[in-house]
Amino acid sequence: MATNNDYPIDLQPQKNAIDSAPPYSQEPAIPGHGQVPMMPVPQRPEGCPPGLEYLTQIDQLLVKQKVEIIEVILGWETNNKYMVKNSLGQQVFYAAEENDCCNRQFCGPLRSFIIHIQDNLGQEVITLTRPLKCGSCCCPCCLQELEIQSPPGNPIGYVIQNWHPYIPKFTIQNEKREAVLKIVGPFCVCKCCSDVNFDVLSMDESTKVGRISKQWTGMVREAFTDADNFGISFPVDLDVKIKAVLFGACFLIDFMFFEHSK
Repeated sequence: MATNNDYPIDLQPQKNAIDSAPPYSQEPAIPGHGQVPMMPVPQRPEGCPPGLEYLTQIDQLLVKQKVEIIEVILGWETNNKYMVKNSLGQQVFYAAEENDCCNRQFCGPLRSFIIHIQDNLGQEVITLTRPLKCGSCCCPCCLQELEIQSPPGNPIGYVIQNWHPYIPKFTIQNEKREAVLKIVGPFCVCKCCSDVNFDVLSMDESTKVGRISKQWTGMVREAFTDADNFGISFPVDLDVKIKAVLFGACFLIDFMFFEHSK
């Protein structure tokens, strides 16, 4: 994971130079050595960014955030870490936030971030970047956005928040900034004993294409941690880059609506 710097710096995190062993990297998991089973690497189609071939054969992703003991006991915000699996329970990706201490503690869920998403060999295949912006619905000129890169440094899509006084709405854009899908959430994202669903819709919002669901994890975990589980569903034949953008949207939704101290 990224090294925490406990002195004031710019609240826009700067991406570290990627070397052979970055500080946020996980060790490559070895099947049969007590690790979660790995998803086999499928053949990469022509035009598919390296690492996204995992997404070509699936229509669901399960994102499980790691519970951090220091957050539970002290309420001290740490960099988020996530395990990403397919519907068979096989690990597909590992995601880790890169951020500094000041940004996490003082900006909380509004903080800018970089999230590095690695495959099972520890190679970074997707990078998510979120700039620091106002989170008030009274500021329609300064809405949230997320850039998705694959490979790192090459933008393949964007998640743009749409202004609405009480309903969460987002537009999914491709690498050319063309709008291709919408995400519409519920009026109230605080639900007890049930999932919170954000529907993925066509641009005219008439056809449901998929869903991003914040899953209910039980009374104890919901009450004492901000570690959430998400399910993402989309058509198996959807453009693999747009699948990656929807995958990235899950993290923005997590920070905006569910990343809060208990």
